[in-house]
Amino acid sequence: MFSAELRQLTGTTWDAAVGHRFVTEIWRGQVPPPVLTTYLVQDHQFVDAFVALMGAAVATADRPEARIVHARQLGVVAGPENDFFARALDVLDVPLPDRTEPELLAPTVGFIELMDTARRSADYASCLTVLLVAEWVYLDWATRPDATAPDEPLQREWIELHRGSAFETWVEFLRSEFDRVATGLEPADREQVRELFTRTVDLELAFFDAAYR
Repeated sequence: MFSAELRQLTGTTWDAAVGHRFVTEIWRGQVPPPVLTTYLVQDHQFVDAFVALMGAAVATADRPEARIVHARQLGVVAGPENDFFARALDVLDVPLPDRTEPELLAPTVGFIELMDTARRSADYASCLTVLLVAEWVYLDWATRPDATAPDEPLQREWIELHRGSAFETWVEFLRSEFDRVATGLEPADREQVRELFTRTVDLELAFFDAAYR
């Protein structure tokens, strides 16, 4: 399957993201407050672009049943996940300007540009690629079957938002859709998807790194 091939291709960077210091610390409930604040403030800036990207997937999906799945998950991002940011930034006492117009770190800018490019392309394969990497990487680091989520409430909830049967089903759907659509791509289009997949994985790692700078 193409998704497995690309996961293997990006293995070094992917594993570095999933095994990042941030992940180790969040599983202990020990991400330093300034780092957690930076991370969540920057991640919050993705919400609008991510919702728009998911909307593009709804619009460009080539099967009605796939369109429904994307639409339902869009509601999750616009609902529980968006609500988490509001509560978390209150707890961390983040000033309003830093919520609405913070200085964007380079990986944040790169991610927003990537999502906007995929959305504007009106190409289902491109939309799927960015969605798949973003969600699959998070499922990967947030799934530790033998580990116990920390007591610290914000860090525990961020983990819980990205694991469990519902989120696993969502990522499995993205993988199956990605692999299905990839079978019909011309070689040049497959190469474009490969580059987009790799770029998204690179940004995932860079985003974790940036939280500590």
